[in-house]
Amino acid sequence: MVARAPPPLAQATNPRLLITTQTYRHPASPQISYCAMRAAFDQIGLLPRQVWADRILDEARETADPVHLVRLFGIHPGIAVKYVHAAHPDKALPRIR
Repeated sequence: MVARAPPPLAQATNPRLLITTQTYRHPASPQISYCAMRAAFDQIGLLPRQVWADRILDEARETADPVHLVRLFGIHPGIAVKYVHAAHPDKALPRIR
């Protein structure tokens, strides 16, 4: 049996990085608490869900590719199509009843 290389990770077009309680740190350092993350969002007056949705919409504006959004964010394909249609209303296909 031949070992296969893992698939390449999807690359985002947006240079900004979203930091989570799992990704902010070096493996040797302690994990940040939920309260600390929440306090950071409270200071700017946003909910994490709003930042997440904005990040997906920005990526949809750049790529217009729902498959890319599915791979990058792990969202359902139907949701990815909705983000692409919201980002590019001029390219949306007419709805079928």
